[in-house]
Formats: sequence, C-alpha cells, structure tokens
Amino acid sequence: MLQQVTLQIAGKDLILETGRIAKQANGAVFARYAGSAVIATVCSSSESVEGLDYVPLTVDYNEKYYAAGKIPGGFIKRESRPKDKEILVSRLIDRPMRPLFEKSFGREIQVVPTTVSADQINPPDILAIIASSAAVHISDIPFKGPIAGVRVCQVNGELVVNPTYEQIEKSTLEIVVAGTKDGITMVEGGAKEVNEDLMIEALEKAHQMIIAWCGLQAKLRELSGREKLPLTEPVYSLENKEAIRGAALPLLEAACFLKSKGERHNAIASVKSEIAAGYAAQLEDENQKKLFNALFEDLQYELLRSSILDKGKRVDGRGTEDIRDITCEVGLLPRTHGSALFTRGETQSLVVTTLGTVFDEQIFDDIEGDKRENFILHYNFPPYSVGEVGRMGTGRREIGHGNLARRSLEAMVPSKEEFPYTIRVVSEIMESNGSSSMASVCGGTLSMLHAGVPMKKPVAGIAMGLITEGSGGPGDRYAVLSDILGEEDHLGDMDFKVAGTEEGITGFQMDIKIAGVSPEIMRKALDQARNGRLHILSIMNKTISRPTDHISEYAPKIESLKIDVDKIGALIGPGGKNIKALCEQYSVRIDTENDGTVTIFGKSSKDAEDAKTAVLGIVSDPELGRVYNGVVKRIMDFGAFVEILPGKEGLVHISKLSRQRIAQVTDVIKEGQEIPVKLLEVDKMGRLNLSYIDAIDPNGAEEGGNSGRDSRGREDRPRRRF
Repeated sequence: MLQQVTLQIAGKDLILETGRIAKQANGAVFARYAGSAVIATVCSSSESVEGLDYVPLTVDYNEKYYAAGKIPGGFIKRESRPKDKEILVSRLIDRPMRPLFEKSFGREIQVVPTTVSADQINPPDILAIIASSAAVHISDIPFKGPIAGVRVCQVNGELVVNPTYEQIEKSTLEIVVAGTKDGITMVEGGAKEVNEDLMIEALEKAHQMIIAWCGLQAKLRELSGREKLPLTEPVYSLENKEAIRGAALPLLEAACFLKSKGERHNAIASVKSEIAAGYAAQLEDENQKKLFNALFEDLQYELLRSSILDKGKRVDGRGTEDIRDITCEVGLLPRTHGSALFTRGETQSLVVTTLGTVFDEQIFDDIEGDKRENFILHYNFPPYSVGEVGRMGTGRREIGHGNLARRSLEAMVPSKEEFPYTIRVVSEIMESNGSSSMASVCGGTLSMLHAGVPMKKPVAGIAMGLITEGSGGPGDRYAVLSDILGEEDHLGDMDFKVAGTEEGITGFQMDIKIAGVSPEIMRKALDQARNGRLHILSIMNKTISRPTDHISEYAPKIESLKIDVDKIGALIGPGGKNIKALCEQYSVRIDTENDGTVTIFGKSSKDAEDAKTAVLGIVSDPELGRVYNGVVKRIMDFGAFVEILPGKEGLVHISKLSRQRIAQVTDVIKEGQEIPVKLLEVDKMGRLNLSYIDAIDPNGAEEGGNSGRDSRGREDRPRRRF
C-alpha cells in the first residue's frame, strides 16, 4: 500500500514514499525534495552466518545522467564504474549506518540509493542519506536507527541548513553531519579557517534538523514498517573461557604496552600461540578457534581502555595529550617539482607535487554540470605500509582519505589568477600506524611549499581519539587522546580528524562509535586538537615555512596577461591561424578565456616570454613616436613594407630610408632584414607611415635624400601646359 510522509524545509516539501516502487526489496523508499529525487532500496541475503566479527554491509550510491537530462560524455554512453563522487557519498551513508546493524544478524546487506532526478539546485546526497536510512528502518532488517544527514554552511556570516549549490559555492564552512535522535555520529567537511566555536554551533544546529528527519522516518515506519527478522542466536560458547582469560590477561598486560607497533604485535602473537598450545585439542574446532580469537580481542579492548582511564597511560607509554616524534624533510627527489617526507611516529608519508598547465586540469562530467579543477590530490595506501601482502589499487579508502586531505588543503591553495598552474599532489603512504590522511595534509603543505606554490598559510592535521566509560554523557569518565595510534582508533570510541592553519579549521572528519558525545567532550576534543595542530605546525615551519623563490627548472613556464575582450578574435585569427602560428613558432601552448585572460605555457622561460611579447604585439595598438624592431616584408620601387607587430605592417617611403638621396630601396635594406623604424603617422585610413631610424637626424629633424617623390612614390615633376 502506498504511504507518504511530508516535512516542510525552507518552504519546500521533503516527501518520503513507500509501496509504489521496488516492492520486492526488503525495504524501498522514494524520496523527493524540490526537483531532486532518490530511490533507495535495501536487501539482505537469505542465509545467515554465525560468528561474523563484522557487518557485511555494502552501500552503492549511484547517479543516473538522465536525472539531469544529460547523456554521458565519451565513447561509452552508459553509466559504468562508480565515479569518485559516488564513492564519497556511499561512504557518507555507510559510516553512520554501519555501527547500527547487529553483527549477530549475520546476513549480507546491500543498500542501493539511486539519484533519478536532479534539479542542479539542491544536492541529492543528503536526500540519499535520509532515503537509505528510511528504507532500512521500514524493512525487516534489524537496525538501531533511524539516522539522518544534513548539510550546514556558513554563508555571509549566517548558518544555512540544506543549502543550494550556489550557497555552497559562496560558503566559508561546509559540513555534512549525520546522526540519530540521540546524538551526532559522523561529520565530514571543509572550511576557510573557521574557529572552534562556530564548528560547535553548526553541529548543534545540524542535530536539531537530524531529530526532525528521524521523526519523519519513524512516522513512515508506523504506517508501513515490517516486522524485524530475528538475530542469529549463538549456538556455541568458548569452553574453558575463565581459565583462558586468567592465563592470558597478565601476559597480555605486558605485551600490549611495548613501545613499537611491531614489538606489540609480535608479543601479542607470542602470548596467543602460547595459550593456544595449551588448548590445542579444543581449538581444532573452527567455532572454538573463532571464539578464542574474539576473547583475545576483548581482552586487549579492556586493557587499553582501563589503562587510559585509570592511569592515563597509552599503549606506547604516552600521556593523553602527547604527540609522537615528528621529522620533516624536503627535496628528497631531485627530478620532481616538489617533494617532502613527513614522519610522525610510525606513520610516514612521501608527498610529491607536480606543476602542470591548464591542459592538465581535472575535468568532471556529472549531473551537477561540467567543471574543472586545477588542484588535485591523490592518496595511495600500498599494503607494505602496514607490513602486509595485498592487492595494489585504488579503493574506497584511498578515495575517501584523499578527499579529506584535499579539502583540508584546498582553502589555502592560491587561486588560478594568483598562480596559473595546475597542482597535483600525490601522497604515498610509506608507513601507517595512526592517521595517514593527516600525515598527507602535513606532507602536502611541505611539498607544495618546496615546489614554490604560494600557499596562503601552512596547514597541518591531527587525529584525535576518545575513550569513555558509559555512554559518553555528562558525569561519565572519559579521556580525549591526541595523535591516536591504529589500536586506539580500532578499540576506541571516536576517530576525530581536524586540519587547519594557526588561525582556524580547514578540514574536519569525525566518526563516533557510541550514541553521541556531550558538548563538553566536543569542546575538549577541539581545544586539544588545536594545541596539537599548533605544535605540529611549529615543527613543520622549522623545515620550510614559505614557498621557495623559484619554480623547478623541470616545471612548465607560464606567462599570463589580460587583453581586451575585443582583441581575442585578432589573437586567434581566422580558423585559429594566428594562435597556431604563434604556438608553432615559439614551441608553446596558448589558452584564451572569455574574460580576456591569456595564458602561455612554454618549456623554457625564453619561449614563454617571447610568445608573450608576440601576443602583446598582436593585441596592442601601434603608438605614435615609438621605435619598433620591424622585419622587411616586401620591397617596392617607392619604399618597403615593414611588419612592426604581428599582423601589422607600415610603409617606409624611399624618402624615409636615408638622409642622402638613394637610387633604389635595395641600396639600403633587403627583404627579411630586421630594422629599427619609428611610427610617424597613422592616416585616416589606418595606414602606418614609418621612417627608418637611420634616416632621422640626431637632432630630431627628418631628412630625405629622395624628397623629389610624392607619397605614392611618383616623381614630383612640374606640370606643363599644352
């Protein structure tokens, strides 16, 4: 049966509907807001698997080009593999929903939100988050939701909920916040040096809307919700659990608090092997082995958390606010345009900056409309960075972490007008134990400064963690951790990444595994993150704090100038004749824009500068009295035509070639010769009259030895009467 619920937002209706589309799915919701619409479905497999230690969830957000009335570009005219944007939206949906599924459900779950209509005014990603949650909430799949997502921007000093694309473009803060009615569980966004107070205000405003949208989904479930499927009850329990626990706990307490990741890993593995040897017969059963492994995970969880809350001691011996040793190096790679190695403890990023031209810009063809970007950041996480064997390639993790690093740096990258290069930054993670995305931010800053990119300010990033006792509410014990390790991320309650300058925040990402955090915890985490960020920036600034004075000799050379819009046609020429000739003559590439900006890209500075001079010649009007170095193009009986600017010729009359009388033009000059000439006159017809500089008296008076000829080259003879 068709059911609908509606909530008005900013004068427009958000409509959630079920019972008309995709009725064979476990749950399906058709969501509409203004001209945007998303169909979200969820299905689960029919068989459950006992003892899974993870939630087998897949989210596949996809956008159809027909949603915006477009046909895909390129040779293949159908949607193919997911674009980066679709993967990023899939992560926005996955991260807040995953903790709310029960591992004991044991079935594969697939959520498929599809954008089927896009008005190119209202972003469909928030609609996809709400529709996905609603589809699961009304389905028969156990879910501790619903959740909702909301975008908040600061536009002209005001916080705006659910902004349009135009408002997002003008914003100084843009965050996507997701959570339940009880609290915020995920934040992702970027900003232009905003302060911590504004961030907290935006989060509070977002949660008010999340509560309303969760209530709307609850109403839809009341109208059409299905009875939830049962969870898989555990059939097996670990035999000799207390004996194993008693033997393992003291040994693990020593193993879990060694200095390095490798030492801890080996020591824990040794304890595990030692205990397992005593129960070898029992552990031949696969189910007993799984439960044995799970017990060791639980013991590590208990030890890490109790040590931090009771003693203030972390697994590597640091205090809660201590940051690992940091080293920074630049210029490691001799042939690249810029390079840096940033090492923080056992996390290391090799970051390389490459400068390109406008022809290297990233072109996006999607339902939002075509666009170009001249700042690109790619993040690579090879398996050797964690000492493992694995497949090489770009997965969702690489795209998500790279996007966070890019957003964190983007606000401090100079505009195209200030620095007309395309900038590509690549972060290769060499080691990982702690936030490699924040290491990429720090290394990216160092690398760009080394490449000579005039960044507005250096940017650094830090990952924060949280250990709580209870639900994280007021009165509960908690500890905020600076610069978390991999173990603290895995076993803790929060992964909170903050990047920014000395003045404010530029990048922000938070994932919370508990129901929510109090404003008190959030404030402490932000203040502690700021202190850590300033500490990291102080170390980075000792290595390099401002861009190098010169661009690498291996980088393309760029000259930029502004011309009158009316002159663009003259520069390009009929069928592109003029601009092609310039490119060929000077070995450059020339790009023109509708606002009159001309950018010249050359392999050497001389090529680019010579081409710029030639462009100025074409678009500049000749100046009376100015001396030009011209080229003799044609020789006539009465004088020579000399090109003083590309495409602009003038006549040097024979009388203006010398102060002495000459018999013929070729006595003084030859075709193809370069000579200095002065512009004497532009006549009513726009013709240029020139004088050879040698024919001008040093005192400024012009003398012409052949003054017996008129301006057309005919002899000036007296008329006779007949």
